[in-house]
Amino acid sequence: MNLQRDIVRALRQVFDPEIPVNIYDLGLVYDIQIDDDHNVAIKMTLTAPNCPIADQLIQEVHDAVKDVPGVVDVRIELVFEPAWDKSRMSEEALAELGLL
Repeated sequence: MNLQRDIVRALRQVFDPEIPVNIYDLGLVYDIQIDDDHNVAIKMTLTAPNCPIADQLIQEVHDAVKDVPGVVDVRIELVFEPAWDKSRMSEEALAELGLL
């Protein structure tokens, strides 16, 4: 689906403030749901539950996805289960950080 692809592309433009990798390849996005009316629900986490700029990062994700043509509304659910760890990172992210 093109909308899914475009949303992922937008998420790859949002970077974690502590790790210089985009949040999608970092594995912070757990789920993306798009309903028939093009409302988007994103389930995501943070690298640390006590992230001091969590609100800013969530706003960046919201704004990036809301700007995708065709997206009507965006809802973000912040979760901490399962906990994030580096096993959720893409191979590209691992290579970028020299962890491969």
